[in-house]
Amino acid sequence: MFNSDPVLSLQQADIYQDTKLVLGDVSFDIHKGEFVYLIGRTGSGKSSLLKTLYADLWLQQGKGMVAGFALENLKPKDVPYLRRKIGIVFQDFQLFSDRNVEENLKFVLKATGWTDKGKMTNRISEVLMQVGLGTAHKRMPHQLSGGEQQRIVIARAMLNEPLILVADEPTGNLDPGVSDQIMSVFKQINNAGTAILMATHNYDLLHKFPGRTLRCMDGQVVELNG
Repeated sequence: MFNSDPVLSLQQADIYQDTKLVLGDVSFDIHKGEFVYLIGRTGSGKSSLLKTLYADLWLQQGKGMVAGFALENLKPKDVPYLRRKIGIVFQDFQLFSDRNVEENLKFVLKATGWTDKGKMTNRISEVLMQVGLGTAHKRMPHQLSGGEQQRIVIARAMLNEPLILVADEPTGNLDPGVSDQIMSVFKQINNAGTAILMATHNYDLLHKFPGRTLRCMDGQVVELNG
């Protein structure tokens, strides 16, 4: 079904939190356009795995390739370039409370090397339309509901047209109806070709929005069938 190189690949990777091995011998690929859930109990290693993918934690053993970057050879100066290719969506929104939506998004564009004001304005409009908040430019974070704030966070993650979105419990602070709306946004982005790896505790989502599922358990990552 997928004939291109994977956008994410781990081969016999050991995932550490400080000096503690949390996941051993991890191997899996994610290709363009795939939607993959990462499940497991609290403390099972989900967040450590995601942090390794965007180089918040270093890959100490094994091989990893994310958006064309080899994690085992990554240098600190390469990390910003890697993160331009990955969209990261956190559970806590991490929006600047003293800036409006447009200013929050413009900050990311400037930080990742954009300089043309017209192009920045256009890109911000595009991602806000993508998440269904096309008129929210001038609103402050406190004027947005939790679901709206999470949509802004998804828009922020999409600014640099990432090859893959990595989402850590993106519906963890949202009620079920809003969670479904956020999942629909993710699905639209995924259907347009962006791969998504989403850690979640919410197993209802797996039934409503089926996808490939990886589980962290007993220090390993196993693929669930069906």
